[in-house]
Amino acid sequence: MSKQRQLKLGAMVHGVGHGWGEWRHPQAQPNASTDFGFYKHQTQLAEGAKFDFVFIADSLHIHEKSSPHYLNRFEPLTILSALAALTSNIGLVATVTVSYTEPYQVARQFASLDHISGGRAGWNVVTSWLSGTADNFGQSEHPPHAVRYRIAKEHVAVVKGLWDSWEDDAFTYDKQTGEFFAPGKLHALGHKGEFFSVKGPLNIARSRQGQPVIFQAGTSEDGRNFAAENSDAIFVGAENFEDAHAYYQDLKRRAKGFGREAAQLSILPGIRPIVGRDEAEVEERYQQAVSLVSIEDAIVALGRPFNDHDFSQYPLDAPFPELGDLGANSQKGGSDRIKQLARDEGLTLREVALRFSQPRRDFVGTPEQVADAIQAWFENGAADGFIINSLLPDGLQYFTELVVPVLQQRGLFRSEYSGHTLRDNLGLPVPTNRYAQAPQATETTREAVA
Repeated sequence: MSKQRQLKLGAMVHGVGHGWGEWRHPQAQPNASTDFGFYKHQTQLAEGAKFDFVFIADSLHIHEKSSPHYLNRFEPLTILSALAALTSNIGLVATVTVSYTEPYQVARQFASLDHISGGRAGWNVVTSWLSGTADNFGQSEHPPHAVRYRIAKEHVAVVKGLWDSWEDDAFTYDKQTGEFFAPGKLHALGHKGEFFSVKGPLNIARSRQGQPVIFQAGTSEDGRNFAAENSDAIFVGAENFEDAHAYYQDLKRRAKGFGREAAQLSILPGIRPIVGRDEAEVEERYQQAVSLVSIEDAIVALGRPFNDHDFSQYPLDAPFPELGDLGANSQKGGSDRIKQLARDEGLTLREVALRFSQPRRDFVGTPEQVADAIQAWFENGAADGFIINSLLPDGLQYFTELVVPVLQQRGLFRSEYSGHTLRDNLGLPVPTNRYAQAPQATETTREAVA
């Protein structure tokens, strides 16, 4: 019998929250974004529930109107390295941009995290959409959208090449002969491309999972193609089941077009579930979340995918403004989706801002109701799993204690980890070292000739 397909679950650990008002909840910890104890507790909750991974997002530019979490937070690789020592099975996924880093440094940092954690590292590849980031890295201008994805493709290819610098059996550690490694098992990359020139080799070996897992979130045309060709898992924000289903089918089709096995590409919508033990508690908790969103904060939040455009200059109850190409060089997929929705439904600026800031009802309910929604998306071609983003301070605890057991009882989610590496738990193979293939191919050729 074939093994039953199971959900993949990740938890976004986002300090004081994704929005602008979540830190004001009576039970919220205002300094959570720089409190190691908070990250430790959230990660241990997720690992106790057998989640596949925790995810730490990042960006490299702030201003006085940035959300509280963005203003004061940990650098992802640093906090995940600390968490690696306190966990055993859960994956550790960090956002790192390709637009403002060097491939050699990124390869080295993630390889180090992979070794520290015993093969549990994942890299969420981003291209950085906020133009102000350039000012923090001595750049005269922010690269255009299409250029950023060309950078991304080359950057990731170089990093993967560097991760293969050492073949898996390169280090012999022979004390008798004095051979520390087999010389033929070390390989310099020798890359010279449009954006990067990297000789190599990398000064750290591959880990037990071969290479860290690649994550990405692509919604524009360039982003979807990049994700389908290069990612092992894809984050997506979907408005509803229909949007999620269309995205899922599109990315699987594109993956096949790149010669990949579509089943090994995990599509993971981000959701913000609100769970209550009964209908009364569900409504109470939902209203708590709604009360944390002011129209003023919603207007600021709306500007983010448009490179922090100031929407306060427009009348709130007039039709959503005509923005032309605004957003095309920032978060193109997200900004295009907002403009299209406003046009299709004839929404005002106020309605659009609240639509994208207030919690939706899709995953709000009792444990059984939330599990029903998750199961429907999972079994009907809209998701391979989900990223859980908590709106309330105890949101992850409610989800892990109330919803996960229902999913386990239904056979949709594991009760124990299936392995020790992130690839084990996501059902991904260990990539063969590109250099190790060459001698095998030579031997096969010789046998065929003989």
